[in-house]
Amino acid sequence: MKKQITIIGLGQIGASVGLALAPYKSSIKRVGHDKTPGTARSAQALGAVDEINFNLPASVRAADIVLLAVPFSELEETFKFIGDDLKPGAVVLDTAPVKAKAAEWAEKYISAGRSYVGLVPSIGPDHLLNVGAGQSASKADLFHQALFLVCPARNTAEAEVKRATDLLELLGASPLFSDPFEADGLMAALHTLPQLLSLSLLNATTNQPGWKEARKMAGRPYGLAAAAALYLDQAEAVTESVRCNRVNVIRVLDNAIRSLAELRAALNEEDIKSAGKFVDDAYLGGMQWLKDRLSADWDAEYKQPIEISSFSERLLGTWLRPGKQK
Repeated sequence: MKKQITIIGLGQIGASVGLALAPYKSSIKRVGHDKTPGTARSAQALGAVDEINFNLPASVRAADIVLLAVPFSELEETFKFIGDDLKPGAVVLDTAPVKAKAAEWAEKYISAGRSYVGLVPSIGPDHLLNVGAGQSASKADLFHQALFLVCPARNTAEAEVKRATDLLELLGASPLFSDPFEADGLMAALHTLPQLLSLSLLNATTNQPGWKEARKMAGRPYGLAAAAALYLDQAEAVTESVRCNRVNVIRVLDNAIRSLAELRAALNEEDIKSAGKFVDDAYLGGMQWLKDRLSADWDAEYKQPIEISSFSERLLGTWLRPGKQK
């Protein structure tokens, strides 16, 4: 008997998960839901889901795993709508960038006898520098060689956590376990801060005198720096994630402001040596990160073996029989 995964939110993340699971559809039924009917239909036409259900509570009633890939501003409402309709034993996963608040909502709205495991996805090295968002940017191998932060809720059984980590194996990804509060600190720096710096750039330029002419000359450096803001799924999702992770966001903003202030002071004092060191240190650090990130050759303590066949052997037995795929 097939097991069901319901994917709620069929943008880049949700559709990519569905596409990655396509080779296993003989054992896994992929049900999709999106608040925009056209997005749901196009996901089905793309092959990311086997069927769509426009009724949100009904879409999860038979699901063994529910993946919430919705904007953060819609996450609490989604928990609220599905919490009482989950079948006993179901596991709910989400991909939100703020885990402590997501775990709080899960505990509040999900009925007893169901479990929650928070996930924070990252993009695989083959697609790291690709620009784009939404369903049109979905890829079956979007998460190949990527790490996912895995943040189980309190009292989540080991077997339920294993459902989440074994699902990651099917995506070609590896788990990195984290406390929700630790994850929030990381994501403030790695996810929210780049978006806020990009928005700051736009505010500092598009509303200034001379922009009417300057916009004609804005090129690759400007476009790359602005991309983090220009490809947001929803602007209100950033506002909500900032609100719910305020302390960490203030901390990383202070770090960014301090760094810029150091550069400004060096330039104001015509200290070119210090300004040059600022540029060189940042460039070398960035290039080392890019080299490491593209190779995905992390230390052994973070690496998890990816054995696709282990999903059927260790998880649910009848979910998947790789040797019997059609």
